[in-house]
Amino acid sequence: MQWTPGTPFENLPLLPPGVDLETRDVLVATIAARVALAKLDEAAARLVNPTVVINAIPLLEAQASSAIENIVTTTDELFAADATAASASPAARETLRYRSALRHGFEEIQTRPLTTRTASRVCSLILGHDTLPRTGEVYIGNPVTRERIYTPPAAPRQLEALMDNWAAFVNDRGTLDPLIAMAVAHYQFEAIHPFTDGNGRTGRILNILLLCDTGILRLPLLYLSREIIASKDVYYRRLLDVTAHGAWVAWVSYVIEQVRRSAERTLALVSNLTEAETLLTSAVRESTGTANADLVGALMEQPYARLRDVMTRCAVSRPTAAKWLKGMAAAGVLSPLRVGREVLYLNQPMLTVLAGASGSSSGT
Repeated sequence: MQWTPGTPFENLPLLPPGVDLETRDVLVATIAARVALAKLDEAAARLVNPTVVINAIPLLEAQASSAIENIVTTTDELFAADATAASASPAARETLRYRSALRHGFEEIQTRPLTTRTASRVCSLILGHDTLPRTGEVYIGNPVTRERIYTPPAAPRQLEALMDNWAAFVNDRGTLDPLIAMAVAHYQFEAIHPFTDGNGRTGRILNILLLCDTGILRLPLLYLSREIIASKDVYYRRLLDVTAHGAWVAWVSYVIEQVRRSAERTLALVSNLTEAETLLTSAVRESTGTANADLVGALMEQPYARLRDVMTRCAVSRPTAAKWLKGMAAAGVLSPLRVGREVLYLNQPMLTVLAGASGSSSGT
């Protein structure tokens, strides 16, 4: 394999790789990861209100994936931005677009195969403007020294052929386990680097979509980017080792291990969110006299709730909604926060869980 960092890698090999990926160690790791994913999938399926995690976990994934690209936001900032988009910072808006892209991609694969079109649409939603595969060279290197680390293929016809091959592989991986195929497809996508910007975030969304498309997950709930952040240097080193040395097995082993860790972490997060919902339900019962499922849903699905959200969801008057929220605030379960002319009511039990999951602190 001929490759130099400063020259477009026009000879990037097509998929599948011409090496045995299903070594004993890889298969053992794959089994462990599949068990962890199955437990997560079953836990999500048992949820009474899956919208809670459908909203929360993709937002945490968006936050972590964006942080890898040095777009840093806090959990509080993201949920507040979700509730009051007009006051959101550019970083928060960019991160929220990631969540929208993940949701759109998940909806699209319900009726269409994963293709270059899917990747382009996901990337467009992340960046906030229409994006097509690039037609020229792109720089990947040290931002300080300007030393090139890797130069992806640049010839338009080659890019098109490589993406067609990538799409064919993700839709027909042969006998490869879906987790192994996901690791292979992720390397290839990042090596092709089909867009001028947004490739990393797009590639991480495609990972989750591939697991959903193959039936391993029913919902896009894997919080995978958190693990990549924790091993960011290893992630980039393993990618480059495939290019430079054909080190496919080490790369696949790394990815599968991060999937297992992520599945276990996400399962714990689902459990903690369920406990937070139980605590909130008790507080709602004390405040309203009943286990008001609509009120619980309004406060859990969007932990920064507005008065009008409760009025609409619970079909109650403004005085009734205000009485409920103020009563729960007096009990210390909700915290009022004025943003412009609005008052948001923060679901403290849920925000504590989310802050712990993201590694940030709750700034209430």
